[in-house]
Amino acid sequence: MGKRRLIRRFVAPAVVSLLLPLCSAQLRQVPEPAVGAAAASQDDYIVTFRPGLSQAERAAAVVRAGANARFNFSVINAVAVRVPNANVLAAIQRDMRVASIVPDRPVHAFGKPTQPGGGSSVQVIPEGVKRVNTPVLGSSDGSGIAVAVLDTGIDLNHADLAIGSSRFDAFGGSCQDGNGHGTHVTGIIAALDNSIDVVGVAPNATPYCVKVLDDGGSGSDSAVIAGLDWVYNRTDLQIRVVNMSLGRDKVDGDMALDSPMRAAIRQLYAKGIIVVAAAGNEAAKEVIQKVPAGYPEVLAVGSTTAKDGSNSCRLLPSPIRKDTASFFTTDGSLDSTPDGSIGVTISAPGEDQENVSRGCLISSVGILSLKAGGGTIRYSGTSMAAPHVTGIVARVLQKGLAAGPEGVRSYLRVNASAKQTAPLDSPTSTYTFDGEREGVAVAP
Repeated sequence: MGKRRLIRRFVAPAVVSLLLPLCSAQLRQVPEPAVGAAAASQDDYIVTFRPGLSQAERAAAVVRAGANARFNFSVINAVAVRVPNANVLAAIQRDMRVASIVPDRPVHAFGKPTQPGGGSSVQVIPEGVKRVNTPVLGSSDGSGIAVAVLDTGIDLNHADLAIGSSRFDAFGGSCQDGNGHGTHVTGIIAALDNSIDVVGVAPNATPYCVKVLDDGGSGSDSAVIAGLDWVYNRTDLQIRVVNMSLGRDKVDGDMALDSPMRAAIRQLYAKGIIVVAAAGNEAAKEVIQKVPAGYPEVLAVGSTTAKDGSNSCRLLPSPIRKDTASFFTTDGSLDSTPDGSIGVTISAPGEDQENVSRGCLISSVGILSLKAGGGTIRYSGTSMAAPHVTGIVARVLQKGLAAGPEGVRSYLRVNASAKQTAPLDSPTSTYTFDGEREGVAVAP
């Protein structure tokens, strides 16, 4: 089902405005700075070969043509290459064993810092964790469940995390987080239940660091696939859930079953590994316009507020309430579309609240979670909504309440809180109702 635009009004690209139904006044949200530069180069491609060639044979083929092999995958029959000139690309295209060549496109993190958090000698239960149900140690805390966090890395020395010893860094480093996004995401999933900072949704789950975004919060399709490749092959770790708080706009060909990223995710799907993806932070778009969130094999997560906000604007009749669709969230109905993509599986807190000032400006109070270097910080975005669901999935698997991607998807939707009520409509003029109120995810 397509979106139904609630309010029709031109909105300048630089602002997100709120329009009240009964007056002409506007509330405006000041835009945040853009993410860092993309890690992919315009000379980077992903070359997919027909079945039958070994990894060594695939690598030899592209090197013989004059390309530099950047990643040689096993999860799919492909090699990520950098080509020095058009002649080399043409030589690869002439190889009859090559099935396809696609640009290695940039991907980005879906979340931005809003306020500092500091640190605390007394542990805080974040509002998002409260909304999805506080963990119960020993019975519903993610114990025994391994989770891969594909992101900017994780602060390997953070006192409020117990990270798995195995790790992968697509950039050849230590997997240390030089950005902060991945540490914040990991804290939402699995910050320890101790005496400091915050507690995560599944504090006894084991997070594994898979760095696929650089310190600017950017990466590439090939880096993401390399991370998925690592998860696919590390059967010894028994990773059961993958969090991907990242993505990009969909382009022609992305929904094909053999498109590189989808093909890699399909391999994990076939193994029963649940992939949770952030829907995106563009309210004017639908999730079917994003990857990986638009792939039917993933659980796409939209963002809502965790609690009521404050309101000092006399033109707004009431505060922005708990379970309201975040003004930035990408959404979309779960109804199937002709190209096979589907919409948001469930919503979850991607911010604490939205406040409206006396001047009728809206601001987001982000989710409190861990900061790279120690302590805490607040971030807002569907990047924060997805790890709430990842933590919930860990607790569902721990209790044996569902299994596999579709079993877990069904569990989340059947047991959602405020189903058929939430997400509530955002008062922003950029928000468009997608035709479905799927509810907010809750943990057992």
